[in-house]
Amino acid sequence: MMRSYGEYYVPMTRPARTLFPNTQRQAEALGKRLKAARLRRRMSAAEMAARALMSRPTLRRLEAGDLTVSAAVLVRVLEVLALDADIDQIADQDELGHRLVDARARRPRRSSVPSLADGL
Repeated sequence: MMRSYGEYYVPMTRPARTLFPNTQRQAEALGKRLKAARLRRRMSAAEMAARALMSRPTLRRLEAGDLTVSAAVLVRVLEVLALDADIDQIADQDELGHRLVDARARRPRRSSVPSLADGL
């Protein structure tokens, strides 16, 4: 999409986002796994793009590990590959989160009402 400023047309692009190195490696590995799954199904990039309702350049970006591709596109690709059940595994085992909740759990406090034992 282009935005007009007088006689000049400026492309509307997304700002570049820098990822942590490990996150970038994970994104690239995901892209490779998606491409390998597509190829195991003997599906061309053009066929995948058509079935997932996206352009071939978008599919290429996803398979290259570009995380600016929307989650909706990723989900559609997983559906076409019959891997959409994998979505249910994302953040399923949140052990750290459960430990944090347990650590913050309120401990029972003593009642501020004096008991009979306090008077003895």
